Amino acid sequence: MALRLLAEVSPQDLLIGLSELHNHALGYVKSMSLKCAVDLGIPDAIHRRGGSATLADIAIDTDINPAKVPDLKRMMELLSTSGIFTATAAKDSGGGSSKPDDVSYGLTTACRFLVGWRNLSPMVPFVVSPLVVSSFFSLSDWFRKEPSAAGSLFELAHGCPQWEMASKEPRMPRSTASSTNPCQLFLEVVILDKGRIFRGLSSLVDVGGGHGAATQVIANSFPRIKCTVLDLPHVVSKETTASDGNIHFVAGDMFESIPHADAVLLKNVLHDWSDEDCVKILKRCKEAIPARNEGGKVIIIDMVRGSAQEDRKISEMEAIQNMFMLCINGVERDMHEWKKIFSDAGFSDDYKIMPVLGPYSVIEIYP
Repeated sequence: MALRLLAEVSPQDLLIGLSELHNHALGYVKSMSLKCAVDLGIPDAIHRRGGSATLADIAIDTDINPAKVPDLKRMMELLSTSGIFTATAAKDSGGGSSKPDDVSYGLTTACRFLVGWRNLSPMVPFVVSPLVVSSFFSLSDWFRKEPSAAGSLFELAHGCPQWEMASKEPRMPRSTASSTNPCQLFLEVVILDKGRIFRGLSSLVDVGGGHGAATQVIANSFPRIKCTVLDLPHVVSKETTASDGNIHFVAGDMFESIPHADAVLLKNVLHDWSDEDCVKILKRCKEAIPARNEGGKVIIIDMVRGSAQEDRKISEMEAIQNMFMLCINGVERDMHEWKKIFSDAGFSDDYKIMPVLGPYSVIEIYP
């Protein structure tokens, strides 16, 4: 086999193929290194120093053992090569390069999502937690089992759903903490780019809105909209069911009923559910809103796969995210899959899909 490859493929192509194989087999090392950097507070340490820090600076600011600085260098080299940090060699006073170890590390655009007020750093320890990662050790068993027996990938590995484990296992970072900030950040982008979707509304229900942090972004930008957050009783019980400014919290089940409003907002909700369950949820949404000629609509903020087919990195991100959703039996859908769900739920074929950030889109559907 090896001799045949040498005869059929150039040495350069062999190297590229071997590199691809290594990157797949050892890809978890990048994830664990990223988690380690977040756990140590390295992005924040660099950010506090004005966006540039040496290994010595990082070691001091994050309380790393001085004897481990050479190993820290390994990790920083990996995360710089893979696009999390920048690495710039310092110049000596004579204009030449100084010692090889005298490198300043900075923040790439990707890393800037890990610092600041509404950063996404809580997402990292959640998706790279031992209980989530170990679920994928059962992937081959999951594929062989009947759907009714397998449940989600997480259930097969741990004997209970992810939400149940989060309520009783201290090692499991809370998914609510990891998902709130992305919604807040994305809603701010949506309002800047597609804010017109909220204009003219007098009321809105945020279904599965948690503690209302993302809903507050809408309330702040559109104070005339009466916003309602609907979530399960154990979530809403931590909040107030009385009016809080122009946000009101309601305990309930989106499969049973949704409070009436001009519009219903579903942000990163439907990808957690099967097609059948999505149809049920959307039927409850349809019951909650007025007719289209009276301004009724459902606003969905979610991924629409296939919107950037020529960009390999984005396509790979979509595929990874879709595969990750196996953990909870969720799915990331393409345009045709979304269209079928809308039709099955009785909505008009005249819907709008508005890309905001690559595959992350705003979808408007009408009764």
